[in-house]
Amino acid sequence: MIVFFTFLAGIGAGSLGAMLGLGGGIFLVPILNIGLGVPLDQTMAISLVTVIATSNFVSLASAGRKFANVRLAMVLQTVSAVGAIAGTYILDFITEPRTREQVFGGTALLVTVVMLSRLNQRNVLPATVQDVGVLGGRVEDPETGREVSYRLKRMPLAIGVAGGAGVISTLAGVGGGVLVVPALNAWCGVPMRVAAATSAVILGVTAIPGVIDNYARGNLTMPALAAGAVLGVLAGSRAGFWISSRVKVRSLKILMAVVLTIVAAEYLFFK
Repeated sequence: MIVFFTFLAGIGAGSLGAMLGLGGGIFLVPILNIGLGVPLDQTMAISLVTVIATSNFVSLASAGRKFANVRLAMVLQTVSAVGAIAGTYILDFITEPRTREQVFGGTALLVTVVMLSRLNQRNVLPATVQDVGVLGGRVEDPETGREVSYRLKRMPLAIGVAGGAGVISTLAGVGGGVLVVPALNAWCGVPMRVAAATSAVILGVTAIPGVIDNYARGNLTMPALAAGAVLGVLAGSRAGFWISSRVKVRSLKILMAVVLTIVAAEYLFFK
């Protein structure tokens, strides 16, 4: 029965993860840990496995290919992978589960603040702009039906956040998109949907060191739950893409902020 509920949890997490480019782990961890009583270390290990599955789906899905900035993803995923490897060494010094809970809750709270501070910002330029830079691009805006341009700003900040996202990915059992998406959107001039799709491409590489490390530590001892979560996330990701193309960006940001506020409060104040 718990495998079935894990499958349902994966559907919900996959839907939200695909809509917001977060990989789903930020939602799956509290559902499994708090809702189903799965130990936190095993929950985070399962979450990282589903992050890889989500990333592969996004990379192959037509919606993901349409919005993802592959050039930017290649640059950032290299840095995030290094951060994820560093996170495996940091885990050697974290012996209390409560510390990982606080890292998880603090990450969710930080993302909420960033998203709400830039709630009404839309990083789009007219299609007539000729120079979008090496890592900028052009996409069709679903809200207007017209082609728009965007130009990447503050590249050093994007690289720094990607490295930090890799560390958080390993420590908190999430894909790192919880930092990459709001940073690219709020500070680096990347539209929300492009940031989400690009982040989702990055997440798979970022999660691999954490999965290997968790396996070595003996945290992947529930293969049936991992399989159920992956199947649910894959199904939910398809639904998430369908929904995201029909919802305004502002609504996506509000949804993200509400969910993450609840998660942050639970892990910081009520556990």
